[in-house]
Amino acid sequence: MPQQSFDFTNRRGLTLAARIDLPGNGPAIAHALFAHCFTCGKDIKAAYHIARALNQEGIGVVRFDFTGLGASQGEFADTNFSSNVSDLIDAAGHMAAQGMAPQMLIGHSLGGAAVIQAATGVDSVRAVVAIAAPSEPGHLARHMEGIHETLARDGRADLTIAGQTVTITPQFLDDIAGVDMETVLKNLNRALLILHSPRDTVVHIDHAARLYRTARHPKSFVSLDTADHLLTDPRDSRYAAGIIAAWVRRYLPPDPKATT
Repeated sequence: MPQQSFDFTNRRGLTLAARIDLPGNGPAIAHALFAHCFTCGKDIKAAYHIARALNQEGIGVVRFDFTGLGASQGEFADTNFSSNVSDLIDAAGHMAAQGMAPQMLIGHSLGGAAVIQAATGVDSVRAVVAIAAPSEPGHLARHMEGIHETLARDGRADLTIAGQTVTITPQFLDDIAGVDMETVLKNLNRALLILHSPRDTVVHIDHAARLYRTARHPKSFVSLDTADHLLTDPRDSRYAAGIIAAWVRRYLPPDPKATT
């Protein structure tokens, strides 16, 4: 499948590194924007497999590194959940300017919560997919219990999650504590697909249940069975990708090449 790297500038003037995976059998019939998990990046294997599966359905997929991660500019310590949401909206704006406005947002873990928040700021979006997403970004605070003293003393602290170490500041915790997911879910007005594993030890499946209960129809939930949080087994990420590809067909424009 064709793949192209590109950069775009966010509202803070920082250059963010992105990539688009395109169908190999003609122009894309629609486009999706993928948001990676907290401290991950656009090259995580789950994103790769999901992009490939959607490419086979004629959907182009853009994935990028949030500010301060991967090949993107900026300091992670200066970012927060709100800046992730604004990066997503800026990425969607760049896509629209290039004639490929996203019809679908896909987010993994904290990226799943971010795409739910960002969706109402992107008029072209018809469908949202949340994979292993917390029902409240404040859930992350439980991973930070051991660094509060350092944060209070030094104004910053190192945090290691999934093998990646980043520096955070108190404003990050203040930001995630103020996120109102319930109101956003009730006013989403887009189709929502929730994918979550009952064996997820990072974000408990109860979060998926709360997301589903709060959201309005159309909404769907699919269990990822034995998958771990990062979908490290390629079979799990391919399964998730297949579910997404099948589900989203109902919410995208018809393929002009399709026959009746």
